[in-house]
Amino acid sequence: MPDYGHELLFGTFLTPSANDPDRVVALAELTESAGLDLATFQDHPYNPDFLDTWTLLSWVAARTERLRVSANVLNLPLRPPAVLARATASLDLLSNGRFELGLGAGAFWDAIEGMGGGRLSAGDSVAALSEAIDVLRGGWDTSTRGPLRLRGDHHRVPGMRRGPAPAHDIGIWLGAYKPRMLALTGRKADGWLPTLEYLKSPDRVTANRLIDEAATSAGRDPRQIRRLLNLFQVDFSATDGGVLRGTPAQWVDQLLPLVLDEGFSAFIIGRDDPRLIQTFGHEVAPALREAVTKERTTTAAATGPTVALARHRPGVDRAALPASLANGAVEPGDPEYERVRHSYSRQGSPAVVIRPRDAAEVIDAVTYARTQDVPLSVRSGGHGISGRSTNDGGIVLDLSRMNRVEVLDRATRRIRLEPGARWGEVAQRLARDGLAMSSGDYGDVGVGGLATTAGIGFLVRRFGLTIDHVVAAEIVLADGTLVRADGEHHADLFWAIRGAGGNFGVVTALELEAYEVGNVVHAQLAVDATRVAELLRRWGRLVEDAPRELTSFLALFPGRRQNPPMAQVTLVYAGDDIEAAENALTPFLEIGPILDQQAQLVPYPAIVAPAHNRHHGQGLADVHSGLLRHVTPEAADSVETMIRSGDVLVMQFRSVGGAVNDVHRDATAYPHRTQNFSVLAATVPDRRARLDKLWSDLSGHLDGMYLSFESDTHPARLLDAFPEPTLGRLRRLKAAYDPDNVFDRNFPIPPATGTDPDEDADRAGEPRRAVVVE
Repeated sequence: MPDYGHELLFGTFLTPSANDPDRVVALAELTESAGLDLATFQDHPYNPDFLDTWTLLSWVAARTERLRVSANVLNLPLRPPAVLARATASLDLLSNGRFELGLGAGAFWDAIEGMGGGRLSAGDSVAALSEAIDVLRGGWDTSTRGPLRLRGDHHRVPGMRRGPAPAHDIGIWLGAYKPRMLALTGRKADGWLPTLEYLKSPDRVTANRLIDEAATSAGRDPRQIRRLLNLFQVDFSATDGGVLRGTPAQWVDQLLPLVLDEGFSAFIIGRDDPRLIQTFGHEVAPALREAVTKERTTTAAATGPTVALARHRPGVDRAALPASLANGAVEPGDPEYERVRHSYSRQGSPAVVIRPRDAAEVIDAVTYARTQDVPLSVRSGGHGISGRSTNDGGIVLDLSRMNRVEVLDRATRRIRLEPGARWGEVAQRLARDGLAMSSGDYGDVGVGGLATTAGIGFLVRRFGLTIDHVVAAEIVLADGTLVRADGEHHADLFWAIRGAGGNFGVVTALELEAYEVGNVVHAQLAVDATRVAELLRRWGRLVEDAPRELTSFLALFPGRRQNPPMAQVTLVYAGDDIEAAENALTPFLEIGPILDQQAQLVPYPAIVAPAHNRHHGQGLADVHSGLLRHVTPEAADSVETMIRSGDVLVMQFRSVGGAVNDVHRDATAYPHRTQNFSVLAATVPDRRARLDKLWSDLSGHLDGMYLSFESDTHPARLLDAFPEPTLGRLRRLKAAYDPDNVFDRNFPIPPATGTDPDEDADRAGEPRRAVVVE
């Protein structure tokens, strides 16, 4: 059998002993620290000497950060599939997409029957498993309207409401040995999970063939099915003791043919031995990955890739895709395509979505993309208002797999973030060390875009913008070079990426100085906004007079169905001094008629919890953005006109000022250090022209623009975002670091050419290959 092209996974199969529960958890934590990918546990609910596997999976997922967890395999007869659909999706959401579903048809029927499970024949158990897979997938499918209905012989679901959708496409891996189970694996499963020592008849080659034949008959590509392998009778020895009983180098030599000739791509060792786990993770896994990459590269160079991306679509040369990227790539027709094609505010149909795991793969992706005459979009979290992190017919470089969050040095509060991490996840990790980072108001926003544009968050008046705390960045430039930029290395680039980062490269990691924050006081007010201008002026005056610990956002909504306009005010006091917070918050109760109010002392992560919403272009995409020094009567009157027009669906004001304005305007490429408020207005496409007219009336009162909230990327807006001399300096740096203007889609900064500046500004609007970090 050929190599199916999957990325390699390495893991452990741990005994869930109830006699020493701390040990099994410690071994799972060791699995992660050793660099392995996966911890799995057998599931025998009828065995009182074992911990309940589902409880253990949840506990281990909570105790780890990167590790995937799975049963090996879950006992279906004692776990009803409708409930299992909810439970699996829930654990996947809670673990940020780290759950996989190893599933079995059942064994030890006397014990199952003793716990109330029904006894099934071998044939019926396979049929029941097949129906269960349909229930699971139907329960996870929130894109289909109406309830899930299934009238099976073994599982009946008269009318189940679908959802929640899991955080990622959970793999269903079947423990299969006999022909009927192997055929089911080919027809419906995502993976085959046998144990090497149990594979006797049929043998591995025959079993793989049966899976492939069943997949092909069902209209599936056999390469969609991962082949995993449990390894029990293994050990390390200085001498050759047989199969997987020698040195790490011998292990690699013996495992390599299983990958290249038989298609296995995941190896799971079934011994509770810390030394063996560490050696497997530190020596075998990296060496085998290197050997497989070398062989795949050689094969691809000679014959073209044999992975699923070999299918060709016009405009993108799949044969040229580096082997290092193929396993993480998704194209139309793949199961995960619907999850990765759109951004929050825009729908897209890219030809391929590439998901690198590290900076080296980002280099490969940028180098490859420059050879393709199609748009290239770079996605951090996909929440950029402009929506340029997707496209039609091009390449999307999705950084979601690069999502590590590390505290490098607690004493200096130095942290390291990868661009695909979500700010809610960052908040949760930092809170364990009593740290925080102000970073917008929504936990699903990705690190990469916000931390290279500005970062106006709930702690901004006390601690400043997110970019004000960036102390170093690792960046892949347009020519494929990876550089480190900080105050001493590439200092000019370091200045530029703090405010205009998407124009200069793909940021692969950021180092920041976090700050001490534990609990905060979070309050929300619902206010009758009948007198819009008066309410807005009062709010603006109170914000400017408030202590820096207080940051406030205000959202205005037009009246509907004879109801007046309404305002929602969010207030966050950066500290746990209840009396001081109360003194700062109380004046806001006088801004207008209060319809509802609530305030509570909460951990900072609670107010930016990541929702892990699935993107399908659901956000408002027609948005204008600006900055105000003060909420003047004239500006407030213009806002009231906009809200009363009915053509603007929402306006939002965010307080800045405070610590933001302590930074000199030339310290970063974000030069707006005198304004106190950010304002945006959003509507739907059929009212965009009227929004534009209303906004033009407000624009005379504005002073600058915040890129993250603007959908109009016309070159004329560049001077709003980067008033001179900032824009001139950025253009000169652009000429040095990206003279070919590769990164030129989202508010593109044209390289300086030495010609007339006005001519260069006009040329900024010419279409080219496009890269954007959102």
